[in-house]
Amino acid sequence: MKAVLASHNPGKLKEMQLWLEPLGIELVLESDLGINIEVEEIGRTFEENSLLKAATVARATKMLAIADDSGLCVEALNGEPGIRTARYGGEGLDDKGRYELLLENMKGESNRNAKFVSVVTCVFPNADIVSARGELHGAIGYNPIGTGGFGYDPVFIVTNMRKTLAQMTMKERQSCSHRAAAIRSLAGKLEAYKNQKKEEGIEWN
Repeated sequence: MKAVLASHNPGKLKEMQLWLEPLGIELVLESDLGINIEVEEIGRTFEENSLLKAATVARATKMLAIADDSGLCVEALNGEPGIRTARYGGEGLDDKGRYELLLENMKGESNRNAKFVSVVTCVFPNADIVSARGELHGAIGYNPIGTGGFGYDPVFIVTNMRKTLAQMTMKERQSCSHRAAAIRSLAGKLEAYKNQKKEEGIEWN
């Protein structure tokens, strides 16, 4: 079965394809189909935005569409930046500017608990929905450490690893990431969905 990823990110495509290929899903980008759909993320949760993106692309392509929405949630900031993670502080800031703003807003806070969240949603042409959530728990450091990764990685200390995401190898980041957890969970749910449809006499194609 061919599916379209509601994204323009080849790296995200590669990561998801590793888990979905064993299920017989061939994942392609919107650009591979000659389309470019920009979905306004007006949802109030990761779940709502993930579904919104997948449903929009599924309707436009008449194909299985897969989308994810992810972000950083900080306890002391009441869950911020949350769904605004990529836009935190406005469009004028780059990755460094955003994590510096986060550190500034965390000054004087003793509660550094935070988590990365990813929600991945599949919308089938028949409007069936399969969704999964993954989380990575950690804490916000006091200073950026490490040069790898991107975004908030230099200030996010992974609980079990005791180092920032930016200090990890790519293999380490991928093994513990919130998106990887969501995709693993999604793969299991899709396998169950596939078996259910088979029992109903509907072939996966």
